[in-house]
Amino acid sequence: MEYGMERIVCLNGEVDETVSASIVAQLLFLESDNPEKPIHLYINSPGGSVTAGLAVYDTMTYIQSPVATICVGQAASMGSLLLTGGEPGKRYCLPHSSIMVHQPSGGYFGQASDIAIHANEILRVRKQLNEIYRRHLTKAHGIDDIERMMERDRFMSADEALGLGIVDQILTNRLSRDEGDGVRGKSSSPTA
Repeated sequence: MEYGMERIVCLNGEVDETVSASIVAQLLFLESDNPEKPIHLYINSPGGSVTAGLAVYDTMTYIQSPVATICVGQAASMGSLLLTGGEPGKRYCLPHSSIMVHQPSGGYFGQASDIAIHANEILRVRKQLNEIYRRHLTKAHGIDDIERMMERDRFMSADEALGLGIVDQILTNRLSRDEGDGVRGKSSSPTA
């Protein structure tokens, strides 16, 4: 088997429109370069804008290249959704990673009718995000379970995220491809 350079995209910091546009462009470029070759998205993020994050998520699922996700540090809020949305079997975290999930938050002030419109929108977005988590978690969870899990901030260690099905493996070290696996979790190879 021939191995080339790892195709890396890094999400470091808050997910906003500028960061999202950069990541989307990188994903599209790497896919156009070689649609079959995996892309590795390294995540260290406290989360951020839902719409900016969903642009990245939609691009990850739209392109042909499989996108492996790796949490280094933290994947909170939208960062955890992007981590969970990686290629099945290729969602990783390092041993001291922190993962946090919760429902979307927002605030709005103005006329009562406009407040009601924004409240309905945030409820629609919450339902959409819960469905994305339900679809990607490797452990079976009903939508009611997901809603309870997302009700408040829920911080998890790497082992807890693995147990919940947010990640597939915990990477303990980066070994050469013929030295061993260097992982804890359900499958044996951290490389793609």
